[in-house]
This record gives sequence, structure tokens and C-alpha cells, in this order.
Amino acid sequence: MKKLTILAIGVLSVSNIMAQDISDALRYSQDEIQGTARFRALSGAFGALGGDMSAVSINPAGSAVFTKSHASLSLSSLNVDNDISYFNGRSSSSDSKIDLNQAGAAFVFQNTNESSSWKKFVLSVAYDKTANYDNQWFASGRNANSIDGYFLDYANGLRLDQISAFPGENLSDAYAEIGSTYGFGNQQAFLGYESFILEPGTDTDENTLYTSNIAPGTFNQQYDYVSQGYNGKFSFNAATQYEDKLYLGINLNTHFINYERSTFLNESNSNQDSLITNVGFENNLLTTGNGFSFQLGAILKLTNELRAGFTYNSPTWFTITEETSQNISTVQNDGDGSFSSFINPNIINIFPSYRLLSPGKITGSLAYVFGEQGLISFDYSRRDHTNTKFKPTSDPFFASQNNIMNNVFKVANTYRVGGEYKIKQISLRGGYRLEESPYADDSFYGDLTGYSLGIGYNFGNTKLDLTYDQAQRNTNNQLYSVGLTDAALLDTNNSNITLSLGFNL
Repeated sequence: MKKLTILAIGVLSVSNIMAQDISDALRYSQDEIQGTARFRALSGAFGALGGDMSAVSINPAGSAVFTKSHASLSLSSLNVDNDISYFNGRSSSSDSKIDLNQAGAAFVFQNTNESSSWKKFVLSVAYDKTANYDNQWFASGRNANSIDGYFLDYANGLRLDQISAFPGENLSDAYAEIGSTYGFGNQQAFLGYESFILEPGTDTDENTLYTSNIAPGTFNQQYDYVSQGYNGKFSFNAATQYEDKLYLGINLNTHFINYERSTFLNESNSNQDSLITNVGFENNLLTTGNGFSFQLGAILKLTNELRAGFTYNSPTWFTITEETSQNISTVQNDGDGSFSSFINPNIINIFPSYRLLSPGKITGSLAYVFGEQGLISFDYSRRDHTNTKFKPTSDPFFASQNNIMNNVFKVANTYRVGGEYKIKQISLRGGYRLEESPYADDSFYGDLTGYSLGIGYNFGNTKLDLTYDQAQRNTNNQLYSVGLTDAALLDTNNSNITLSLGFNL
């Protein structure tokens, strides 16, 4: 039977774990409502409109626009295309899936007191997927930097007896004990030392200086990346209509995260005097989490045609747990022949839960409705990503990551515009959006631009909508946070076909 040990790294302080970085904070802070086909067709510019279940997730006052109880569900076909550049290498990948990305219902209660200014009260519940993590790609190229830098950065300064197995000790037991006693960084140094990548300056317990058995030169590298999972939220909504001009609403949101990632680096070299000629390094991550946020919203009819909306999104308070596993293989050539080593601890590292504060957002909206003929709508959102925080902030490592985010992140604006034109029962729709990069240096993580086209048919109490939308962004995906920090440049294109069925209850 395969040996599997569960290891809880919680003996020392959180600062010894060092499993989180700013890329994790940004990933889990995504709040891109995927939504109904009609919502997507207008590129999400629904803050002043309402009358759509996904619009309720943007502005909670939107449910009060419904005149009858309503429900909808949506299926989406997502396709992710990547063009990857890594030094002299070029590659491409594609991944697709179909899933249920939206479902919800609003229950309208009309006020029977005709003299009251409060016309109706609405209760709603909705599910929306806010991020899709399914992706796979590979980068290959020739690099002047080796993976040995990763292990050297962790090892230098650590005692040899804190990164190595005792004589006769099983490597899995040593890996587990080192992680439990000293933490994640010592485990990485352990893998480098026991796979013969690292050479101690002196073979004594007190040694803290290491060199590499991989000689300088050029390195052929292939990096494989596979991820899956999602970020979603359930919204519990209450809204009301005051006279014929004002709609008010509140959402209480529960968030959940499920993210799995596997990466594998294969590096080979034929450099002179290199004892290690090949390295295979695999890392697996499982992240689960839950969170809470709330939204306050209002829609005001300035005239019969012109409407304004405003929404406040609170920060999201997440609690996140991570599990990791890893293995490493090397091929050694000492001139008399070659032999290989493989270290697979079969250990799952379970890290203590940590908290993440995802920044809040404000959204202002305008919409002009041309009677029964159509409409045009515009949304503007502002989000200050420098307010992203790992907690507890008293932890030295989290404090350093928060300081980095405060320096590299910025305020990001989002602009969305959409329009709809009706020809009897048929609705023709289109939209455009621009989401600014959360990074001050947008060459690292670029702006997102997208457009959408859609069509809908109104059967009376039932509506069927179909939309195609596309979005593009360039990102630099850093291979590792220390040592081998070179990045693969990804040109990512997300395209979706969404089909929604809506009906009055």
C-alpha cells in the first residue's frame, strides 16, 4: 500500500511557512461575475438596470425592478487559449469546459396597501461563479538560470543538520520531521541537499553555506502548468421599491474557493563539470476557503428614461487553508557513469489556516432606456488593490507580503458599456469592457479588454438568451517566487458561449 502521511506544519509561527505570496492574494480576490447570457451580452453594464439575476449580484437593488417573481439558470462553454513565450521558446495551449455558472430566483411581494409609498418587497437567492481556474499550458526554452537557485536561496543560512536526514533515517520521515519542526523553507533546502543539487561548504552540522553541483551555462527547461477549480458566491438578497423612482437593496454573500494546481519543471544541461545533468521538480497545491462580504445598492430613476445606480461592495473576509505535496528527481554524471535519484516523500503538508482581506469596491452606473425599443448602459468601478491584506498582520512574513502589495498594487478602474435593441420579441445586444491592471507596472499583469454579442427571444413568461463574449490579457507567470524567478509570458484569450433560460414564477 502506498504510504501517505498527513503532516500539520503548525509547531512554529506562521512566518516559518512561507507558502503564500501576492499572486495568491490576487487570484482569490477575483470577483468577475460570469452571469446570465443577457448580463454577459452587455459586458456586465447592469448597475443601473436590474431586472436580471446576475444584475442583482452587481447591484442588490436590481431585484426590486422585477415586476413578477423570476428565476434563471445559465450554462456556459468556456474556452481558454494561451500563447506562451519563454526565452527562445514558443508554444500554445487550449482548454475548454461546460458548466453551470449561474442560477437564482427572486420572489416579489407586492404591497397590497395602495396608499403606501413602499410598492414591493423582494427576496432573492443566487449563485454566481466569480472565477474559473481551469487552465493548462507549458513553457519551454533555453535559460541561463537554473533551478538550483531555488534551493540555494532557501538553504544558505540554514544549518546542515536542519536540512538533512539523520544516518539511517527514512527520507519521508526526515522530510516530515523537518517540515514539522522548521517549516517549509527547510523542506525545500532538504530536497535540494538530498537530491545532490546542493553541496555543503563543510560536512558538519554547523555548516550554513552551500554551492551547487549544477555548473553554470545554459539550461533546457520545460515548465508544465495545470490548474482547476473555481471561486463562487451565494447571495442572499433583500430589496424594496419606494414609489416609482427609488430602489434599494442589500446582499449578504458567502464565498467559497476550491483551487488545485500542479506544476512540473524538467531541466537538462550538458554544461562542463556539471555533476547534475537533469532535474525534475513537481509541486502540487490544493487550496480551499470560505468568506463573507456584503453589498449595498440603490437605483434612482432621474427621469422616465434616465437611471442612475450606485453600489458599495464591502471587503471580503476569507479564511483559507492550503495543502502541498512535492517530489524531485535528478540524474547525476560523475564521469564514471550516471545514476538517478528520486525523492518522493508521499507527504501532504497541511498548513494552518490564514486570513485574506480582499479589497472592497464602489460602482457608479448610468442607463438610458428608450421606451420599449432598447437601452444603453455604462458602469464605472473603482477598487484599491493596495488594501489587500494577509492576516494576521503582526506576522513578520505576512507583514512583508502586505508591504510588497502596498508598493506594487494600485487603484484599478473598470469601465463597462452595453446596449440592447428590441425588434418585437427579439433583442440584439452588445458590449465592451476594460479592466485596468491591479499592478502599478502593467507589463507584469496587463489590462483586460473584452467585447460581447448576444441575442434573446421573449416567449412571454419565458426568455431564452444566447451570448458570445471574449476577453484578452497578457500576464507574466513567474515560475517560482525565489531563485528561478524567470517568467513565462502568457497571451490569454478567454471566450465563452452562454445560454440562459429565464422564466416568471
